[in-house]
Amino acid sequence: MTLPTLSSTSKSSSLLSSWLAAFLGLLVFLVDQVSKILTANFLPLSYLHSQVYPYGGIGVFKNFLGIEFSITHATNRGAAWGIFAEFQPFLLFLRILLVGGLLLYAVFYNKNRSKLFPLVLIIAGAAGNILDYFIYGHVVDMFHFIFWGYDYPVFNIADSSIFIGIVWLFLLSSYSTKKETKTE
Repeated sequence: MTLPTLSSTSKSSSLLSSWLAAFLGLLVFLVDQVSKILTANFLPLSYLHSQVYPYGGIGVFKNFLGIEFSITHATNRGAAWGIFAEFQPFLLFLRILLVGGLLLYAVFYNKNRSKLFPLVLIIAGAAGNILDYFIYGHVVDMFHFIFWGYDYPVFNIADSSIFIGIVWLFLLSSYSTKKETKTE
């Protein structure tokens, strides 16, 4: 019996992390799609109902330290917070191009393994929102928060995944910049 060499151990570790990242991406994508199917099929659009809690949806909590949360059915035809909604075909093309570019980068060019998981979160979330355009003609959103009187834009799991991936990449970048500064 031979012991694994360092290079074979690092290759198997790299392969394992790649499989875990792919599993995470698939899991995020599937949970996002299931939540959107349930929302689209079982909750009426929120603009058809009252503007008081739970806003035509399902109340989760009200006035928890001044925060309200409900699950509602909202649509978004634009980018974040509905901006550029009048440019839907262009946004769809741009999103597909960006996801393709990120996917190519993550698979073929990314040498920093610590970036793999946040990249996968961004790709899975963006792919989920892209698929919505082909299924529904818009993105389905459902998480409705009101923070101390501020009505935060309704969002979904894909949006959360993209946000977490971007923040994670930002933190990785900040950490590596601080580390490089200390070594100089």
